[in-house]
Amino acid sequence: MTGSTDTDYGPLASLIGTWEGDKGMDISPEPDGIEENPYYEIITFEAGGDTTNAESQVLALVRYHQLVRRKSNHQVFHDESGYWLWDAQQGLIMQSLVIPRAVCVIAGGKYEASSESDTVKLLVNAKDGDPDWGVLQSPFMRDNARTMEFRHEITIKGNVLEYSETTVLDIYGQIFDHTDNNELIRNKV
Repeated sequence: MTGSTDTDYGPLASLIGTWEGDKGMDISPEPDGIEENPYYEIITFEAGGDTTNAESQVLALVRYHQLVRRKSNHQVFHDESGYWLWDAQQGLIMQSLVIPRAVCVIAGGKYEASSESDTVKLLVNAKDGDPDWGVLQSPFMRDNARTMEFRHEITIKGNVLEYSETTVLDIYGQIFDHTDNNELIRNKV
């Protein structure tokens, strides 16, 4: 990584900063139905400079860490770290993430920007078995709580970030759309 100050972060530049939100709702599977967990969180996005792959692909890196706590007991129930990546030459955004459940995701997609409304929308997805944008998981997770698909949409307008994330799981003998949604405010850049 060069860490250069002239890195072209493209649509990812709007992510950089520390964001906080307390309007989150996690809808997750349980053996006998669903569980709804209101939550609050902090996500920190940091400029990471750029890197070159195989001397031909230049990627801008935005490193992030997400820490999510239940409102009911203030306990952390989700801790995620990863990178958002921008390939300006291909017009491609990517998200690579890892969670401490032995699951890793490499998702790819596109962005939409509106200069009239100062809005940026990031859309990425991944599927288990996809040769380009996939999911890697431990044997236990594959056999008991397999991630089949991951979809993530972020909309940034000024200092407001809204996201919707769906993880399609094969768990408890059913296919379940595990969803998380929240609205966050940027506190500092």
